[in-house]
Amino acid sequence: MYQWRKFEFFEEKLAGKCAIPDDVQGKIECCSSGRGKVVIGSDDGTVSLLDRGLNFNYAFQAHSSSVLFLQQLKQRNFLVTVGEDEQVSPQLSAMCLKVFDLDRMQPEGSSSVIPDCIGILRIFTNQFPEAKITSFLVLEEAPPILLIAIGLDNGCIYCIKGDIARERITRFKLQVDGSSDKSQSAVTGLGFRVDGQALQLFAVTPSSVSLFSLQSQPPKRQTLDQIGSVINVAMSDRLELIVGRPEAVYFYEVDGRGPCWAFEGEKKLLGWFRGYLLCVIADQRNGKNTFNIYDLKNRLIAHSLVVKVVSHMLCEWGNIILIMADKSALCIGEKDMESKLDMLFKKNLYTVAINLVQSQQADAAATAEVLRKYGDHLYSKQDYDEAMAQYIHTIGHLEPSYVIQKFLDAQRIYNLTNYLEKLHEKGLASKDHTTLLLNCYTKLKDVEKLNVFIKGEDSVGEHKFDVETAIRVCRAANYHEHAMYVAKKAGRHELYLKILLEDLGRYDEALQYIASLEPGQAGVTVKEYGKILIEHKPVETIEILMRLCTEDGESSKRGNSNVAYLSLLPSPVDFLNIFIHHPESLMDFLEKYTNKVKDSPAQVEIHNTLLELYLSNDLNFPSISQANNGVDPSLRVISGAPVVSRAESNGKVVPDGKDVTKEKDLLGRQKKGLQLLKNAWPSELEHPLYDIDLAIILCEMNAFKEGLLYLYEKMKLYKEVIACFMQAHDHEGLIACCRRLGDSGRGGDPSLWADLLKYFGELGEDCSKEVKEVLTYIERDDILPPIIVLQTLSRNPCLTISVIKDYIARKLEQESKLIEEDRQAIEKYQEDTMTMRREIQDLRTNARIFQLSKCTACTFTLDLPAVHFMCMHSFHQRCLGDNEKECPECAPEYRSVLEMKRNLEQNSKDQDRFFQQVKSSRNGFSVIAEYFGKGIISKTSIVSTDASQTGNTSSASGF
Repeated sequence: MYQWRKFEFFEEKLAGKCAIPDDVQGKIECCSSGRGKVVIGSDDGTVSLLDRGLNFNYAFQAHSSSVLFLQQLKQRNFLVTVGEDEQVSPQLSAMCLKVFDLDRMQPEGSSSVIPDCIGILRIFTNQFPEAKITSFLVLEEAPPILLIAIGLDNGCIYCIKGDIARERITRFKLQVDGSSDKSQSAVTGLGFRVDGQALQLFAVTPSSVSLFSLQSQPPKRQTLDQIGSVINVAMSDRLELIVGRPEAVYFYEVDGRGPCWAFEGEKKLLGWFRGYLLCVIADQRNGKNTFNIYDLKNRLIAHSLVVKVVSHMLCEWGNIILIMADKSALCIGEKDMESKLDMLFKKNLYTVAINLVQSQQADAAATAEVLRKYGDHLYSKQDYDEAMAQYIHTIGHLEPSYVIQKFLDAQRIYNLTNYLEKLHEKGLASKDHTTLLLNCYTKLKDVEKLNVFIKGEDSVGEHKFDVETAIRVCRAANYHEHAMYVAKKAGRHELYLKILLEDLGRYDEALQYIASLEPGQAGVTVKEYGKILIEHKPVETIEILMRLCTEDGESSKRGNSNVAYLSLLPSPVDFLNIFIHHPESLMDFLEKYTNKVKDSPAQVEIHNTLLELYLSNDLNFPSISQANNGVDPSLRVISGAPVVSRAESNGKVVPDGKDVTKEKDLLGRQKKGLQLLKNAWPSELEHPLYDIDLAIILCEMNAFKEGLLYLYEKMKLYKEVIACFMQAHDHEGLIACCRRLGDSGRGGDPSLWADLLKYFGELGEDCSKEVKEVLTYIERDDILPPIIVLQTLSRNPCLTISVIKDYIARKLEQESKLIEEDRQAIEKYQEDTMTMRREIQDLRTNARIFQLSKCTACTFTLDLPAVHFMCMHSFHQRCLGDNEKECPECAPEYRSVLEMKRNLEQNSKDQDRFFQQVKSSRNGFSVIAEYFGKGIISKTSIVSTDASQTGNTSSASGF
């Protein structure tokens, strides 16, 4: 006992001036506290109430003789007293139990008030014989039910339960000890224990400690110990019964005796306050009484004080109140936590301080601060291991950098490693902490701990550390397997592949890993690391790309929904950038894809890329087709632009400075390119499945004449086609092309022969043979007038008149025949004109004799009234009806002539049509002559008088 340290964690309150007021008369028999009051019962039957500071509040006469026991209830402001009153009859005991409502005052006289007594009960009856009361305890059940236990000197306990105010009560008796020796059977202490639905009652006699289970009927008794106590008992906050004996203080639970504490000396009073054991001990050696406050958890004496004879001990207002036999009092209060800790820190009693804050359930921040100070103290003594043990307990409250800075020295790396491990276990580590811990492992070369940290169960799943940081540090320290493990477990596929490819060069393993991923994730990783894979494993990488872009098994299952499904798959265009240094592999990949997928949504882009690969003289990564998702607008083809060509032989481009192998490769690619140009533009489509402008640019840039000719011809740009032959000086091919494209009967353009003639006229060399052949087609289709032909060919000084002599002779002969035919037509028209003029003159000057005897319409004999027309047709008037102004027989023909004339006049107003006829005709002069002949072009405005005369003439000729 004397080994326990003593501290002054408590201090006397009220400056030592605490005492029972003089207003409290008589000897103090009993005390109680609660609801901010101290209640004192005296031997004169009065009850006094004291407030904070033990100031007298009021007093009232509760019993006529003496107040033996009282208890202030907690839930309701009720006071239960036991005392002696006047004996009404010899049969009735004077011992009464009263219940006062302290909130209700009843006036008595004019100068004082007393609380309302709501219930009076006789304790002893015939069934419950009178005995000396040795202990008293009240338990508040559900209001207004009270359970009152009264211990007697005969070993019995009288229990009263119910609503005393309404006298609805039940009584029962508990027998503790049936011994005839009252000094050993008196009930000296009682204690209720309520645990959920279980209600139990401790009973102490000098010879035993018993426990009654009151929920059982009848209540069951259990003897916990064969030794009791003669002084008062107390209940701890853990519902343990505290019993004091001269040799020790014992704690009892429901199953028997618990721990005991050997405190020497005769125990006078016991109590319990906020986890502290209160004990007044009489020292037999010096006859003094000592009041001790024990902290049983921390095994220390929180306060010790020599006191007078203590009659009563109470706890109220957060203080301990000791009432002495001479009516003096002590009020003792606990110091605040900060004061207690300062006291301990000054004495370097850090362990005590830690135990103190933990036992009193201080907040975590206060506990951490104590631990920090203790750690600093140990660190200053160079006890680094123990100091780190304290710092570890501060994790979560103390800034980690405070601890880390102290242990950055290489000699204390083990302590630092331990701290960082705990920091990660609690999930409070940052990226820097992870970096530092892994660096510690690598410097210590502690692979085992590194394995535990990296590969520990659920370490990554619980996010014990930052994944990217761990991978970065492990890679830097050449712990690649650990870095790969973390990346794989965390699902960081890109980091896993980065280690495999950049650090380890395990390309086959990387490909297998990509193949095991989901298609979406696999596509992302291939885009990021495809360049490395293509460089080292092109064939295998292309196989993976084919699976990603086609999904063989899945697409075959979908059948008709294949087109819709393909739109959801990655496009080969998305992966073009990984082939930037390997165009051969790109060409191989796109060829395989196009052979397998015929209706890809990205087929235009794919064909554009393939064309650039096929047609480039030096096989390079396609750049034009990837700019602006097609072609720059500034590079669009201008009609008739010349083809940039190198040296050519027999119409085929021969690459300069190329060896045989490269030349064969170029020819093979060009062949594929031409085939692609044709296959990707089927006849049923108006537009090709590639960018036509891009294709023309590629053909021109790489001098691919065959492709360029195909495109021009497909686009019906015939003049550009012959321009290619002209530039190549391929006269034979030029004439053959004109034969094929210049035939108007097959939809060709005959004007090509005129362009061809112009070309030979400006050639500046002898091309007599070709010119003669061209003149044959010009003459056959009558494309140009002879004068134009002569003017065109006259520009070539190398041509002689013999080239066109036959052509001119034939044209002159032909013109002579035409002139003769025109002369004969003119003569005929002149004769017809003269005949018509004579007929008109005859009509104007001579009378007409109508000799028809029958009607032209009905062929019956003509009778009056009759109508005769100048065209020599006669009709009955009844046959004409209302139309008597024109001959029914001649009117349709006349109207058709008028309609034809109106149409001609209308057409003459449409200038676009006139010029289109002139342009499309072989002989534009014939169209102009026709318009003159019809009187359309020569028609001018005529004065109104002439117009009216012309109208009259026409009208006359209608009859």
